[in-house]
Amino acid sequence: MSDESEEGSEEEEAEDTLGGTYRFKNGACYIGTYLRNKKHGQGTFFYPDGSKYEGDWVDDQRHGHGQYTYANGDTYTGEWFNHYRHGQGTYVYKDTGSKYVGGWAHGNQEGEAELIYLNHRFKGRFSNGKPVGRGKYVFDIGCEQHGEYTQKEVKKIGQIILNIGELLKSNLYVQVQLGRGFDQPNPAEGVPAHDRGLELWKMIFKVSSNPDHSVIL
Repeated sequence: MSDESEEGSEEEEAEDTLGGTYRFKNGACYIGTYLRNKKHGQGTFFYPDGSKYEGDWVDDQRHGHGQYTYANGDTYTGEWFNHYRHGQGTYVYKDTGSKYVGGWAHGNQEGEAELIYLNHRFKGRFSNGKPVGRGKYVFDIGCEQHGEYTQKEVKKIGQIILNIGELLKSNLYVQVQLGRGFDQPNPAEGVPAHDRGLELWKMIFKVSSNPDHSVIL
């Protein structure tokens, strides 16, 4: 899917009015305001594929702040520039409940951001839809994993700091599996891929039940 959904022919039922409901030959529908025969101001556009955009328009472009609901149920809420996700925004993946919160540039994930899963999150920097440079995973059990991303591989892992007080039993084995987990399609496809599990970093370590100790690996 893409932000570039087809809007169809611009042959509305009432071209010269400043507001109202406009229906397109391909089944699309726009409810909102026009300026000089172009979508401008607040409006909601229903696309033929079942997706929907609600928000600001400028000169027929999604521009300002708005929410796009994709045909698969994913949503993006945030800033738009010249029809693209651009600025700060939140993308929610319906199937997994995970979400990306942070910067965007020309439709791609870009800049400082968090990728939030059900029981952990990644904090770091993204470039062209991929994590780059220093970052960390933060787990609900009190474990943090620090490392560095490159575009194609993960550099040497820094350290894992584990608060033993968060664990329940002695001789507990904990497996931490960390990795990219959110590979993106070609930027031209427009929409981030669903996270596909964690796959690159993996460590197994044994911890003590003593709450006065922390383990650094």
